[in-house]
Amino acid sequence: MRSCVLPSRILSLLVLAALASGCGRDNDAPAASAAAPGGTRTAAPAAAHADEAGADSDVQKRADAIAAQFPPIPVIVVPEILGVSPAQRALESAMAPVLDPIAGVSVSPARCGTDGVLLNDAGITSVDAQGNLSRNGDAGIFKIAADGSGSANYEGGLITINADGSGSINGDGRDEDGEGGALVRVEADGSGSYNGPAGVIALDGKGGGSWNGDSGLIRNNGDGSGTWNGPQGLVTINNDGSGRWNGPLGIVVVNGDGTGSIDTPAKPVKLPPLPKVAPAGRFPPLKKFAPPGAPCGYLITLNDRVLFDFDKADIRSDAAKVLDALAAALKDVRSTGMEVGGHTDAKGSDDYNQALSDRRAQAVVAALRERGAAQQATAKGYGEARPVAPNEIGGQDNPGGRQLNRRVEIFVRT
Repeated sequence: MRSCVLPSRILSLLVLAALASGCGRDNDAPAASAAAPGGTRTAAPAAAHADEAGADSDVQKRADAIAAQFPPIPVIVVPEILGVSPAQRALESAMAPVLDPIAGVSVSPARCGTDGVLLNDAGITSVDAQGNLSRNGDAGIFKIAADGSGSANYEGGLITINADGSGSINGDGRDEDGEGGALVRVEADGSGSYNGPAGVIALDGKGGGSWNGDSGLIRNNGDGSGTWNGPQGLVTINNDGSGRWNGPLGIVVVNGDGTGSIDTPAKPVKLPPLPKVAPAGRFPPLKKFAPPGAPCGYLITLNDRVLFDFDKADIRSDAAKVLDALAAALKDVRSTGMEVGGHTDAKGSDDYNQALSDRRAQAVVAALRERGAAQQATAKGYGEARPVAPNEIGGQDNPGGRQLNRRVEIFVRT
């Protein structure tokens, strides 16, 4: 998971595991033969069972296809609440038709170190040997004591920080339309809440959380189970591997023991158990949020599912809407440079991931140039070297984290 940064950003905090696509099993009827009254076996039932087996095979094939589409419970994304400049708002406005954190398209501020290199992480920056920070400049007014307490008034947002990492953020940096403000409360144990344009987000600091926003209601119970009631219907995962999806493909029931059912009335099929939902994260202590470096542009992130099929570098035809909106927005952005970076998860070899990320970055640059944008952009693949979320949790595979790591980032330097 990406470290949260304030006041410039709060990024993805908790990864709710994406459900694995399932492999089906056969549901053939048991072979049987009937005996005639005189004790002679007849071949008629065998023919009937052959027909039934064929029908069951068709049902299982459809079950396999449905299992492959079983929607993942999304990552809960704590959105940007401070440090959103008028230029970034203009960029977001131009990209409005495609911006969707659940679908995997977002814009966030970028910060660079003194060497001009894009920073991926942030922490409190001390300005004297005792660790006291006091800064008054274009970035805002910061007064932070050596124990981490203090305040920051940043582009209309007031942050109050206590020594234990708790505190509050009043993101009153609204634009002329009243958009952009948010209230955030963070406790020392990692619990807290967010109430702003993205909806209402709550974390209990113990692995549970919820997000009630435009994409529906997402709940993580913190015990390996969770629900998502949204555009794909109602998805439920229990911590014993069972679950249920009531959506556009009908009712899918997973029993957790390798069996399940589809359709109404229910038809028994083989369905694999569902992986547990990864525990929700916690709000990082606020004292870790004051960013080093200086604002240097914007970072546009596109999840790999937005543009590519699995393990492919050819942009899908249905990604045209995203690329059209992105190219139109980039044409109006004043920049001093642009880099398109490809990133993968940790599955596969380093060399393979490096090559795949290179090809994907080059494909995005080519697609944008065809649309009259990004003429001076460079393409670079980073492979698995720059994860923004753990590929594993406690030695176990973390599908939700790997999903966040498979991405293309467009760094627009301003």
